[in-house]
Amino acid sequence: ILTFHFHRNLRREMALGNHSAAATFLLVGLTQQPELQLPLFLLFLGIYLVTVVGNLGMILLIAASPLLHTPMYYFLSSLSFTDLCYSSVITPKMLVNFLGKENWLLYSECMAQLFFFVVFVVAEGYLLTAMAYDRYVAICSPLLYNVLMSSRVCSLLVLAAFLLGFLSALAHTNAMMKLSFCKAHIINHYFCDVLPLLNLSCSSTHLNELLLFIIAGLNTLVPTLAVAISYAFIFSSILHIRSSEGRSKAFGTCSSHLMAVGIFFGSITFMYFKPPSSNSLDQEKVSSVFYTTVIPMLNPLIYSLRNKDVKKALKKVLVGR
Repeated sequence: ILTFHFHRNLRREMALGNHSAAATFLLVGLTQQPELQLPLFLLFLGIYLVTVVGNLGMILLIAASPLLHTPMYYFLSSLSFTDLCYSSVITPKMLVNFLGKENWLLYSECMAQLFFFVVFVVAEGYLLTAMAYDRYVAICSPLLYNVLMSSRVCSLLVLAAFLLGFLSALAHTNAMMKLSFCKAHIINHYFCDVLPLLNLSCSSTHLNELLLFIIAGLNTLVPTLAVAISYAFIFSSILHIRSSEGRSKAFGTCSSHLMAVGIFFGSITFMYFKPPSSNSLDQEKVSSVFYTTVIPMLNPLIYSLRNKDVKKALKKVLVGR
């Protein structure tokens, strides 16, 4: 039935001829196999619920616990907010597809989804970079920590992360809105991402591809280099600590962040910096599931399960002492 609807809509859209912009887009979704719809719906509903509860719980716990009122947890709270937002931009629409309904999006809704996705995914990269800088100052310049990581500096770093996300999203969306979509308005994806939309355009996409290369390149390369340099100094300082207990404690404060950085930038690099012919759109959909739905769920789990302060604060809130 779903395949029939897909081909019916494909024929209808192709019969429309050339248009400068599509009134609506149809999201194909993650899969067209009917037997997988219900299991995948339940799986991703579970992932989304864990994401919402985990990130919202982390934000509330950090706000409620004086023990966590430090720069490190201020950044973690901002990271949880970002994860919650960019998961909510994508996952609810994905879940609609699994219910067997045709997931139509207005042109404006598609552009809005693209815009907010880019805002939050770029902001996440820079928030992880700010957290690396925080760990660098804490370990390499502990005596200057309160000066270098004042509340004003922390607020400016978070503001800069979201500003860079906003500017990147504005550039991508503005360039996308200048394209003509005269092909069938059927997006072989579960959300309005840059690459699937470019495949639908009948006008020149050279500017969009250049922007994607420059913006995605800078927003991946700059944070990755900044994190790598920070951790080079951090590891150098850790190796100079004489006691094994001190080294273990210093490394323990960085392990959760290193894991989050590796997962996030690794998946982004795999998705957007591979040869164009190396994967089909169907394979890209599966790859993008990881950074759009799984990572927002993993981050609060990584920081809560591997962090003694978070465990202590949670116990204090739950027990009341």
